[in-house]
Amino acid sequence: MFKNKLIRYSTIAMFIAIIAYFVIENFSTGNDPLAAVNPQQYKTQLVEERAAKDEQFRTSDDSPIADKESFHGLHYFEPNLTYRVQATVSPYMNEDKEMVVKYTDGTTEKYQKYGYANFKIMGQDQKLLLLENDGTISVLFQDATSGKQTYGGGRYIDYPVANVKNNVIVLDFNKAYNPYCVYQESYACPVPPAENRLTIPIEAGELLESSVHE
Repeated sequence: MFKNKLIRYSTIAMFIAIIAYFVIENFSTGNDPLAAVNPQQYKTQLVEERAAKDEQFRTSDDSPIADKESFHGLHYFEPNLTYRVQATVSPYMNEDKEMVVKYTDGTTEKYQKYGYANFKIMGQDQKLLLLENDGTISVLFQDATSGKQTYGGGRYIDYPVANVKNNVIVLDFNKAYNPYCVYQESYACPVPPAENRLTIPIEAGELLESSVHE
């Protein structure tokens, strides 16, 4: 059983995220990271990132796709800047910072509770517990699409810890992706904390193939 410990895909995800960070910074003006983003440029960049991931899944030895010859690419919601939000991070200050995260195969892994991301989507207040492991912030979440259009076990977003600046982080749910166990049962994937189920549908990021071909 292989562990999809987020680091497995996040090496590539981090590289893409770093490039995207500099591109998006060039789209923006002022101190507001959400301000003046050019929607068309953002969409073009996101499409390029998704194509790069498809190529990695199609060719890499580390790919979770068993039948690469029949792989035609992943499926996503359309890019939507509504789901790119600025969150205020409340650092986790209690002594019980260590959290044992369960995996889909029954094993566990130790993470650190980094803090809570507080933000709004569609005018509604939302909160997610951010977990830290090996310098990576893991956003493990479920929402009202889970088990319908998206994987029932939840989706992930990864960020370098350095992306948190002055207790603020930009959460881009367009980057939400499925864990490897969606594609191959030999992978074990972390289960989102029970408190990380959002009360609204996050219609952004990766879809289940079955929801596209119904």
